[in-house]
Formats: sequence, C-alpha cells, structure tokens
Amino acid sequence: MAHLKRTTVIVASAMVALTACAPAGYDGANSSAAEPVAVAAAEPTAAAEPEASATADAPATEQAPPADVRLTDQLVGKKVPRMGNVVMDQDGWILYRFDKDSADPPSSNCVDKCAQVWPPALTDGNPQLQGVSDDKVGTVTRQDGTRQITIGGWPVYRYIGDKKPGQWKGQGVGGTWFVVDPNGKKNLTCVPTGTPKAVAPPASGDSGGSDSGSSGYSY
Repeated sequence: MAHLKRTTVIVASAMVALTACAPAGYDGANSSAAEPVAVAAAEPTAAAEPEASATADAPATEQAPPADVRLTDQLVGKKVPRMGNVVMDQDGWILYRFDKDSADPPSSNCVDKCAQVWPPALTDGNPQLQGVSDDKVGTVTRQDGTRQITIGGWPVYRYIGDKKPGQWKGQGVGGTWFVVDPNGKKNLTCVPTGTPKAVAPPASGDSGGSDSGSSGYSY
C-alpha cells in the first residue's frame, strides 16, 4: 500500500505520436466524439470556462467520503493499443486530467454538474499502485472535504461518457480534458480532429450521461 503525500510538479508538454488511432469502442455515429487521428501539433488551448468552479478557499477539515461514493482503490499505469501510456483504476476505467485545474498548488475546479460528468477519483488515502510511482501520487482536498487523487499534482477523474473499461471518449473534450499518463502529463498520442463536447449530466436516478451531440456542455 502506498501512503499518499501532496506533490508539486511542473508539467512538461507531452510528445505526440505519429501513428493513426481511434478510441476503444469508438462509434462513428456518435456525433459528440470526433474521430481521433494522430497529430503533431501544440497542445490544444483551453475552451470556454466550465460552468462551475471551485473557490480558492480549501475546506477546514478533510471528511471521509460518503458510504455510497465510489472510491479509487488502485491506480494501474500501463500501455494500451493506439493510446500508449495511461492510468486506469481498479476496474479498468481510464483516468483524465483537466486543463482548468492546477498542479502548483494542486486544486480542482470541477465541481457540481462538472463533477457529475467527470467523477473525481476519490480515495481514503491508501490506493494500491502498479506502474505508477508513489512519488507522483498525492491528494487534494475538495470543497466538500473529500480527498481526490492527484498524479503529478493534477487531480484525476473518470468520464461518464466512457461506457466500458478501456474506452477514452473523453480525450480532447472541450479542448481541456485529456487522458493522463503515469507522470501526470497529458497523453496526446490520440486527439480528435475537432473539439468533442461532453455528454450531458445524468438525469436523476441515471448512472450515465446522454450520448447526444447537442448537449452543449463545455466541461
């Protein structure tokens, strides 16, 4: 078991591979996710501001995650076909980072509806690590007092638009969301030709978001 500690890092630009690719489970009929292709360009700039942002004030005390909240018990760094280096949770869901967060100091700006679409990887402080160095893993305390895992200082998330483990339909969403590698850098091996939109937040009682391409959500 790895004991988490807060980390401060300077994120270096990720190199872009030159091999064509498509996300696992990609459905060309889904207009919310453009077909990814290999590119050799600068990292995309940030899109519109997210609707909900965290305040600069950290909560006074850390709170244990509610009993019904899904914890991330394991981080697994590995290479997957076409995408390359990624980090998965214990169930094989690929994790992402958000350009509008901060790694220095670590902070999360994805709250409220944003966090419904991009559930934070929450922890009780002791996830098992495989293929991820313990000196890259830390935590940040969210507005509600729960602890979110950071990799290279960047808070990490799942995406409800991924319908099965191993998919990366969140890659490039809003020009601000990218698959995270085991060092906390953006994995820019496969990026979309356009700027995909996020799925809509789940309706009450629904466990996933709509795949409609007309959602208009930028987070």
